[in-house]
Amino acid sequence: MPREDRTAFDDVTRAGSQTGARARPNGHAGNNEHRFRLVRFAAVKLDMGCPYLIKDIIPREGVVVVWGPPKCGKTFWVYDAVMHVALGWPYRDRRTVQGTVVYIACEGERGLAARTEAFRRRNLAEDGADPPFYLLTTRLDLVADIDTLKGDVADQIEDQRCAAIVIDTLNRSIAGSENDPKDMTAYIRAADILREAFRCAVILIHHCGVDGTRPRGFTGLSGAADAQIGIKKDGSGNVVATVELMKDGPEGDVITSRLAIVEVGIDDDGEPVTSCVIEEVEGAAPVSPQPKRLPDAAKIALGTLRKAVVEAGNGAPASNHIPPAARGVDIETWRKFHYVGTATDDQSADARRKGFQRVRQQLQAAGVIGLHADFCWIVADV
Repeated sequence: MPREDRTAFDDVTRAGSQTGARARPNGHAGNNEHRFRLVRFAAVKLDMGCPYLIKDIIPREGVVVVWGPPKCGKTFWVYDAVMHVALGWPYRDRRTVQGTVVYIACEGERGLAARTEAFRRRNLAEDGADPPFYLLTTRLDLVADIDTLKGDVADQIEDQRCAAIVIDTLNRSIAGSENDPKDMTAYIRAADILREAFRCAVILIHHCGVDGTRPRGFTGLSGAADAQIGIKKDGSGNVVATVELMKDGPEGDVITSRLAIVEVGIDDDGEPVTSCVIEEVEGAAPVSPQPKRLPDAAKIALGTLRKAVVEAGNGAPASNHIPPAARGVDIETWRKFHYVGTATDDQSADARRKGFQRVRQQLQAAGVIGLHADFCWIVADV
């Protein structure tokens, strides 16, 4: 069930719907004693609240994975994005929903202080604003510490309401192995506890795998995420963020930025201390720093998409996110072509579904295909 539908169900049940309540022979007195509370058809209402924190980029509620290689600017990008949420500023002409942000820095604590000062000097020096942004620098075992963390955050933020919690990084906040399905399932469950407690976005900053085409470790992480954003640097040194996965929204948006150096103070040796802020790069197209190298499975998937476009393709729908000359297919058409082209007798339906999702994400991360509102097209044929 989509996240907004579950939210509507939660809102109705919390409102205390008593439809059909009566004494039960098993001793249950009424709905208030039921853990699993049913909602009658007529009581199911659509939640009309905004489903996003940053429109088309970060959902209002959900687990968001932001990943990329070292030194690609992913923490700078996340910091800048959530500061726009805390301040209620539009983000690259996209609407935002203002709210409290908690940033948990499990590494690079000194860097976060310098980053905060750089943002303050560049953006807030004149008005002296104090947005609802809270920094927590700590060593963290998210699974073992989840109850304490949840309680301490609730006790210290305003109105016990939170819009986003950032965990920087996944690797520094897990006691087990990010490759172990059992450890990662427990970690995802802990992140979901935070999401449910604060009805917020939980943003996990993560590293890339060896081949650089997907988040490192357990492949089920992407499947559990409500949104996934890949960060990389292009050939010009720009920080390029791509919305690779959005369960309840459009995919394929690309946000291009650059890092600008800001002097934030003078150290004890009389040397300047610097950090960086994110600045928008208008009209920039990502440039690959090296030829794209795709896994064999992704190359096959690109071939099935190429075949689907040739045999069943259509022109691009009107959209600012899709090149007008693009020709492509909807994702279900591509999926059918891919299943036919890769059919095997020993593969379950679930394995086929996950395999298709994995190669689709690899092609998106490599910048080879575009995907927006279920329309797929080839960006760079390799």
